[in-house]
Amino acid sequence: MTDHRPWRGVLVATALPLNDDLSVNYDRYAEHCAWLVGNGCDGVVPNGSLGEYQVLTPEERARVVETAVAAIGGRRVMPGVAAYGSAESRRWAEQAGEAGCEAVMLLPPNAYRADERSVLAHYAEVAKAGLPVVAYNNPIDTKVDLVPELLARLHGEGHIRGVKEFSGDVRRAYRIAELAPELDLLIGADDVLLELAVAGAKGWVAGYPNALPQASAELYHAAVDGELDTARGLYRQLHPLLRWDSRVEFVQAIKLSMDLVGRHGGPCRPPRVPLLPEQEAAVRAATEKAVAAGSA
Repeated sequence: MTDHRPWRGVLVATALPLNDDLSVNYDRYAEHCAWLVGNGCDGVVPNGSLGEYQVLTPEERARVVETAVAAIGGRRVMPGVAAYGSAESRRWAEQAGEAGCEAVMLLPPNAYRADERSVLAHYAEVAKAGLPVVAYNNPIDTKVDLVPELLARLHGEGHIRGVKEFSGDVRRAYRIAELAPELDLLIGADDVLLELAVAGAKGWVAGYPNALPQASAELYHAAVDGELDTARGLYRQLHPLLRWDSRVEFVQAIKLSMDLVGRHGGPCRPPRVPLLPEQEAAVRAATEKAVAAGSA
């Protein structure tokens, strides 16, 4: 098994630029991927929740991956391949490989509260596509919890190489390291970045670098390199924004921050609706404060 691990470092779960008519703006997306890499990020994760994959057509979803690969190269692109059925997720993993990607990210079954046997079968099926799989544990949204013992079993059976951990329980980092020391832990929620970096995370599947890539990359590297005085200062400065990554309105919030720093965030597709006035005011104030502090 190759030791190449393209999921290490700062991989941005990319927001997807939409036009006013809610069609996908692929040219803007290509430019956005290149801009992120040019500003200190290591790669992108298209077709995650932040990329609104659930409301894309199959044709759009495939083209998003192809656009990212054309912009920055397949080595830097780790698409999300979540779907209701294991066969569909495997097809998306195969499409990623055909497009030139070298790894994929996979949620557990999320159409229902799957039991352990179903989870194991799901990851085994998608692993047959031949690409390394990074599991995505998001028990808040999927209601399926990839607890450390289950992650260790998935890794031991060769189905996964890493995990994006979004439970918010930073204590799990140490248990995962005990049970599966070769399983790469990736920071999955922006607002526990420092805690998981100190606990040994090897990467960050990140949201807010969509708007603030340089400051976010600086924060990540300071944290994983043990430069804690620098990391703590940046973390305090950015945390009023980072915590939006763990809220229901994370897509709208990050897109608004993108707009405010001169990028193109733009609208979201239904059923997502615009932020409430008080939410917009909070995101706007936090973004403007971060910009004034030099984060943009």
